[in-house]
Amino acid sequence: MDIDALRRLCLQFPHVTENVQWGYDLVFKVDGKMFLVTPLEPAPVRMSFKAGPENFVELCERPGVRPAPYMARAQWVALEQLNTLPDSELRELIAESYRLVFEKLPKSRQQALQSLHENSGKKAPISQKPARSLNKPRSGGDDVSPGRKPRVKAKNLASRGAATASSQRRLQSGEASAAKKRSLAAKKKGPAPTGKKKSVKRGGRG
Repeated sequence: MDIDALRRLCLQFPHVTENVQWGYDLVFKVDGKMFLVTPLEPAPVRMSFKAGPENFVELCERPGVRPAPYMARAQWVALEQLNTLPDSELRELIAESYRLVFEKLPKSRQQALQSLHENSGKKAPISQKPARSLNKPRSGGDDVSPGRKPRVKAKNLASRGAATASSQRRLQSGEASAAKKRSLAAKKKGPAPTGKKKSVKRGGRG
């Protein structure tokens, strides 16, 4: 495995960043915590990463693998060459290093990063109903464009106007007939009584 393949592998993990530290060491981190270091110039060790408690002792007993300088207490191992271990095994060990460092993060931070990763992988919701085109004709056959009122045929306007005029004439005729009837009824009744009785004088006998 070369440096380019190593970069592709590490950067495929969620929330991983890379930067050069200590002059020429390429460092890979998750949320600011490093899980792998490889020098970009010749050095006694070519790669360092964190190992699990079960793998640390076993790896250090294999040829070309040693406890990582300054990091052995944290169970980091160092490889003398990039090809010290088979690529398939090395990929698994690097993935384990990423997982171990990620699990050391605070629980709240782990949940926040996991939620961010899940949301970034979701597709936008698809609307169940397609949006109606604004230029699509409505029922009735009249085209309606945005910002314009529906067109009404001249024949319909004429028929509506005639019906309105006819209704007004019938209303006026009915009102005139009612007024005439009220006038005739008032004449038949005569003047309204005043409410006073006329006094009647009786003549005496002579």
